[in-house]
Formats: sequence, structure tokens, C-alpha cells
Amino acid sequence: MAPRHPDDPESTEPNSPSIEAAFQAAPPEMVTEILGGELHLSPRPARAHTNAASRLGALLSMPFLFGRGGPGGWVIIDEPELHLGPRPDKLVPDIAGWRRERLPRAVGGEDAPAHYDLAPDWVCEVLSERTRRIDKVQKMRIYAREGVRHVWHVDPIAQTLDLFRLEGRHWLLVETFAGDERVRAAPFEAVELELALVWSE
Repeated sequence: MAPRHPDDPESTEPNSPSIEAAFQAAPPEMVTEILGGELHLSPRPARAHTNAASRLGALLSMPFLFGRGGPGGWVIIDEPELHLGPRPDKLVPDIAGWRRERLPRAVGGEDAPAHYDLAPDWVCEVLSERTRRIDKVQKMRIYAREGVRHVWHVDPIAQTLDLFRLEGRHWLLVETFAGDERVRAAPFEAVELELALVWSE
């Protein structure tokens, strides 16, 4: 068997010290990630991106995080820093969710690390021209490797929502919604989601 390329998301080669140092030294106004051993710095999201992520997080949090108008049972966090795999890969999804039984103490004590090393059950990436390729390629490979069951891709400009479900080691595009549709989208199908509220100002 040929050795894995160091940029392969399944590689067990640790991140180089220089990459780790650059990650720690990155300016706080940048979104900083290490994907497949490579450092990626992105500017803070544009307004349309931030608006869609904030509104979607709010719509999901009341029924699924707080159990108001829905079943509860989830931990939902905006922009968590994830450390996944042996390298590790360091990712910052726009929103991530864990079933409460898998992450019963989401905050932890004062000595709890800032990052999470438990793969979420659900991830949402809000697509932009600057991050689209990373979100659709490198991150999807890492999420599949780590067994994330559901990924949503939200495009605030096209006003679309793509639902992906992990089947084995591969992603299945389950459905695409757009515009002002009312949808029941796994894993949050217990509550109807008004997409128009995600795009509104």
C-alpha cells in the first residue's frame, strides 16, 4: 500500500510545529483552521453570511437546545473550535450540534479547554465565495472520516439549503430547499423551519 500523502485528511502525521505555531499566532479577527496539515486563514464572514448563521442558530436553539416548542435534547454552538483526528485537524464550522447525551457537560469547568474534541452529530457551513471550496471539499472529507452524520450547506446569496447525510464513508445529498419554503430537515425534522426567516434582514 502506498503511503498516504501528508495532506490526506486520514493521515496520522502530526501537524508540523511551524503550522501549530502559526495557528496560535493568528490574529483574532481571522477564522483560523488547520485542514490536512495546512493552515487556512479566512477573514471574518460578510454580513449576509453572519446574518444567515445567526438566524438559523436562533431558529434551531429554541426548540432543540432549550426545548421551547420542540423536543430539546441538543447542544447547539456557534463557531465552536473542533480538534478532530490524530493530527489533529482544527475546524471552525459556522454552527455545530451534539445530541445532549453525547455532550452532557457542554461548558465544563474552569479548566475545560476552549475547543471540543468530540465530533458533532450535525454541522452547518454557510457558504461564501472565500470558503466554498474548503467547506465543500476538505471539511466534508474530515467530517465523513469522523462520523458526523448530518451536514447542512447554507448559501445565503442563492438562498438555498442542501442537506447531506453520511452513508458509510460517503455523503448523500438528501434534498435541496430554496427561497421561502417551509421544511422539515433532518436531524431537526421534528419542527418546521421557515427558510424565509433565515434570509430576512
